[in-house]
Amino acid sequence: MPERAERVVAEVLGWYAGHQRDLPWRSADRTPWGVLVSEVMLQQTPVDRVVPYWTSWLQRWPTPRRLAGSTTADAVRAWGRLGYPRRALRLHAAALACVERFGGAVPSSYEDLRTLPGVGDYTAAAVVAFGFGGAAVVLDTNVRRVLARVFVGRALPGPSVTVAERVLGAAVLPVGPRVAATWSVAVMELGALVCTARSPDCGGCPIAPDCRWLAAGSPPAQGPARPTQRFTGTDRQVRGLLLAVLREDDAAVPSHRLDTVWPDPVQRDRALATLVADGLAEALPGGTYQLPQRGSRHRVSTVGPSYGNENLSTRRKPTDS
Repeated sequence: MPERAERVVAEVLGWYAGHQRDLPWRSADRTPWGVLVSEVMLQQTPVDRVVPYWTSWLQRWPTPRRLAGSTTADAVRAWGRLGYPRRALRLHAAALACVERFGGAVPSSYEDLRTLPGVGDYTAAAVVAFGFGGAAVVLDTNVRRVLARVFVGRALPGPSVTVAERVLGAAVLPVGPRVAATWSVAVMELGALVCTARSPDCGGCPIAPDCRWLAAGSPPAQGPARPTQRFTGTDRQVRGLLLAVLREDDAAVPSHRLDTVWPDPVQRDRALATLVADGLAEALPGGTYQLPQRGSRHRVSTVGPSYGNENLSTRRKPTDS
């Protein structure tokens, strides 16, 4: 590793030792399953919203085997209003895969993790690093932003991970699984708390002297501004309202109760149809609907309509669908 990279790694590790947040999935008794659950929940969702849901989820389902023994309805109901509820189906399907193919345990290799439903490149690397203490190139938005600024001199990374970013991430990764895992979480924390997208605290940054972006005068990002996601009035909002009604009742819900959640029947029917297509609702005879009641032998497809599907180099933020 070049001397400059070694210096950056050392400074970030020192900073992290005194500034890391006390998050439950980082505790000494964390499990790979707890880390996997946290990473799925953190997709597109802020940390402060995730903590209570993660805590409740792990109390109820502390192992993949426990979740695999429940129905998908149980998983969706426990997901509550965390947002992008298709993630609950994927976690349930991942738990089934762990039971059926890995003896009830979360697999420890990147390759095996990638075979789990809903687990992409970022999540697999994160579980290797944070769940098993292994060496893996973990590239979420926060990490990519820090690397882009410090080593490339760019304000923001591109919309998706590039080969050059992977090469850079591997070049900076310290030797040794334990220090590599700590570096991965430390640089992520720096991006989340200090080297933020909109208002970075360069004065409080431990690697400011080595930052090429800062040395260049902090030039703005090139290209068009990234669009802000709208929520109010979208199908995502309607889906969330419909799903909230279905979560309230263990029995089938007649369609007239769903009709009251949104005034536009065309948009409401369209949103309901996508819930059924995504496996988040079931249409029953007589015009009634319920949460999916599939049990532990059901498998959820990892393809199809993507409300929160994994593009998880760009994870974390918005809410309900």
